[in-house]
Amino acid sequence: MTTTIGLRERVLPMLRHVAREYAQATPSGYPEVVDEPAQGIVGIALDPSFTLFFTEGIDGWTAQLTRRNARTDARSSASTMRHGGAPFNDARLLPDDVSDQALRNLIAELKSHYNQQPGLIHMSDS
Repeated sequence: MTTTIGLRERVLPMLRHVAREYAQATPSGYPEVVDEPAQGIVGIALDPSFTLFFTEGIDGWTAQLTRRNARTDARSSASTMRHGGAPFNDARLLPDDVSDQALRNLIAELKSHYNQQPGLIHMSDS
């Protein structure tokens, strides 16, 4: 099983790089790199709605991705209630031998969701 220090040492430089890269594109006070090795948590928040945290639990490491679920496609949810701006939480159990590439892919997924969000002034549902 991957140790707290092992995963932390591997992912923290990646998260710090993203924080430097997004420093001018995020709200004031963000991005925020979270590093709490005693609690088994390491991650990044690009803003309050777009976060990626790696947490250690009983079953191993979990990647917790949070993003805002903007309603941009009315066709796919015509018969389903889907509120724009609702948070979407995605927790994925990581394998014990998670690769650096898999960690980079999770970070890239967070960046992709952040970059593709609509340029909204106010979060509302119509």
